[in-house]
Amino acid sequence: MTAQVEIRDRRWPWYAAVSAIVVALTLSMISPADAVQGDLIRIMYIHVPAAWLAYLAFTVTLAGSIGYLATKRMVFDRLAASSAEVGVYFTGLAILLGMIWGKPTWGVWWTWDARLTLTAIMFFVYVGYLALRRATLDPDARAKRSAILGVLAIVQIPIVHFSVVWWRTLHQPPSIIRPDGPAIQDPLMVVALVAGVVAFTVVYAALVTKRMELARIEDAVVAREATLERPVAGEAVVAPDLSPEPGGAR
Repeated sequence: MTAQVEIRDRRWPWYAAVSAIVVALTLSMISPADAVQGDLIRIMYIHVPAAWLAYLAFTVTLAGSIGYLATKRMVFDRLAASSAEVGVYFTGLAILLGMIWGKPTWGVWWTWDARLTLTAIMFFVYVGYLALRRATLDPDARAKRSAILGVLAIVQIPIVHFSVVWWRTLHQPPSIIRPDGPAIQDPLMVVALVAGVVAFTVVYAALVTKRMELARIEDAVVAREATLERPVAGEAVVAPDLSPEPGGAR
């Protein structure tokens, strides 16, 4: 007997994600070039949203971790884990795009700048979060340990974000959320950047929705298989019959 698990076919996340990406890509292409960096500035429309999604994803991991510790409901654990996986992807994308942007701007692919270094540390901390989940087999122990790390790791986000304010770095300061207003003056560039953030947020929601569905299926399969009657290993092995055959030698 095999385990039967309900699989829900949800396509709306992909439709929403593709629509948002098309709009954001169009705006990024028609927005003007920068007066100093020229068309290189268009990396900003992907790099900044990717960094924003890293913050958002790990904040949701915090919320899911707190939810699990408060209620012990596995849906919160699945939310935290799914968001962390997507967050690691977007953090890696932000680092990669930052390196591509930094080469023509700073002359090097990588430098031990405060923002870059702290972002890399954050990336590896959440990779460790995912590794911890893989290394723990018991579902309850895995959820509890991961939730504790998910709560503690959130301290990195404000440090990474304000590193360009607290220390002198090569990385430019915030461009949109500033006390004296946005540094970007062209309205179309601001709209294109905001559209990129919205598009990446929709993609994030789609990916987390699908990953949570996959995690639900995995948990259901494990739970169902644990209740199935299975033959015990070695059950078919029996002791040999050593009794003499009738009429045989004694």
